[in-house]
Amino acid sequence: MNGLAHAGRVGALLPPARLHPAVRRWAETSRQRGPWCVAFSGGADSLALLLLIKAHWPGRAIVALHFNHRLRGRESDADERFCRKVCAGLGVKLCVGRWRSAHQGASEAETRTARHGFFAKEMKRLRSRALWLAHQQDDIAETLLMRLARGSGTGGLTAPRPVLVMADGRVHLRPLLTLKKSELLAALQQAGAKWREDSSNAKGDFFRNRVRRAVLPAWAKAAGRDALAGAALSRERLEEDDAALEQWLDQLAPLGRDRQLDLRKLAGMPRAVTRRALHRWLLAQRQPTDLSRQGFEVLLAAVERGRPTRFSLGSKGFAVIQQGKLAFRKD
Repeated sequence: MNGLAHAGRVGALLPPARLHPAVRRWAETSRQRGPWCVAFSGGADSLALLLLIKAHWPGRAIVALHFNHRLRGRESDADERFCRKVCAGLGVKLCVGRWRSAHQGASEAETRTARHGFFAKEMKRLRSRALWLAHQQDDIAETLLMRLARGSGTGGLTAPRPVLVMADGRVHLRPLLTLKKSELLAALQQAGAKWREDSSNAKGDFFRNRVRRAVLPAWAKAAGRDALAGAALSRERLEEDDAALEQWLDQLAPLGRDRQLDLRKLAGMPRAVTRRALHRWLLAQRQPTDLSRQGFEVLLAAVERGRPTRFSLGSKGFAVIQQGKLAFRKD
């Protein structure tokens, strides 16, 4: 069976109605020009994604992006060859990047930064604004558990989002968040499609792998219900709450064009709103700040009090509260 036949079979097993509605709406209404880019590792999730896009949007220009991390020697090169073969069978253009700075013991953050740097560079060259990613319901639960461990707020707990607009205007799309990995594997198996397995996923080097192998199965078993669907529903609700708080803060508009925070507009507001306003203020400053989590909480309390304050932000300067406004001062 050739690649297009696999796409047809997988598409029939997982029709458009099974994909995330926010992504479907985006695909139906977006007027963005240029090809859709699809992150394609060769694994089951990304293969299912590529086949589904080909099946459900057959007339759309697609470019697959494969990043060879070069961390598993011949296995990594075999992944690349597999991706080339699949894309040739589907009639899909493939762009390949290779990590020139690859080194043993690279962290999960390093590999992700390198991979997404390649994606951004290729999308700019291709004049593409849309990147499709293969995260699914299992990934939601894993990410939720990982971020709970580090005390994330609603913004962090809403990841991965089905439609995420980046600061530069690019859009990340995740249509598989309504599907479990087991459902994707079953569809690929019924269609007779083959995929690559990443042997590093069986190791405990990365936090995500440890959560996936040891924590998630025990958590799902202890729940005695569909915990993955529950995590996905919680993510949706948290995203709604996050959007409401962002809209509330937009309406208050406490951050001026001079990058000062008008504390009078925040007087009497819930701490969640003030916290977000302070985060925005920090991000708006031209100078990077060296502020710990504990330091942020101290500054937040000072902002709520609104009294004249001078607070160190590290070697670059100070946060100064005076006359009802928060400003950055170099000395």
